[in-house]
Amino acid sequence: MRKLIFTMLLLPILAIGQNSTEYGVFENAVLTPNPAQVTQFEAGLAAHNKKYHAEGAYGADVFWISSGPNTGSYLWSMGPTPWSAMDKRPAQKDGHDADWTNNVLKYMMPEGAQTYWKAIPEASRFTKNMTIKNLVVDIYDVKRGKMKDAMALVEKIHKVYTEKLPNETYGIYTNEFSSTKEGKDLAVVSFYENMGEFSQNNGMDKKFDEVYGNGSWDQFLKDWYNVTDGSESELWVFRADLSGTNGEINVAPKK
Repeated sequence: MRKLIFTMLLLPILAIGQNSTEYGVFENAVLTPNPAQVTQFEAGLAAHNKKYHAEGAYGADVFWISSGPNTGSYLWSMGPTPWSAMDKRPAQKDGHDADWTNNVLKYMMPEGAQTYWKAIPEASRFTKNMTIKNLVVDIYDVKRGKMKDAMALVEKIHKVYTEKLPNETYGIYTNEFSSTKEGKDLAVVSFYENMGEFSQNNGMDKKFDEVYGNGSWDQFLKDWYNVTDGSESELWVFRADLSGTNGEINVAPKK
């Protein structure tokens, strides 16, 4: 997946319930500690997550951002959570808010962006159980009125992966509250074990042409550039010690 135009809020795509019409969203917050208080920040964040965000709809993961515009900050991600569950999330009456204020927030710089990302299961590929380690997160600025066209192109990529690279894993997400100012509309999350994987070429251009015909990859790139206004990428490192969950993604039934 490294050489694909989409090399990315975060993560497993899980069903909210077979009889439910709700979908899962991830609440993501960029946290930047005071440089002189990183130790206190990490200790408070770890204790908070293990007490209030250890499982279920409110389970939270923490990543250290090692590349991109937010390098050195942390990404706190809760979910997938149905919107209705947000109304019953841990709050002041549970001591949650006071704990966050006294043990995490006081050691932080002003809070950064907070976003909500909808998981798109039909465009994603989670085919095996895994434990999160390292993530590539690509976020695309989709032109106004072009999201439907962008998703049609994503579906083409999905078909190629399904037929030619069935073992690849990635997630597709859309921003629930995107804005033309920020340009964070569509996200692709992929996973890697080590940096050496970035030098590998999976031959996507040739595989795409095999599925859709000669010259199709070049046309795909032109179409993609016509519906987007650029992107930004980050590398995230999973911090199990700071997270409420253990980073496991269970998608395959146990035998």
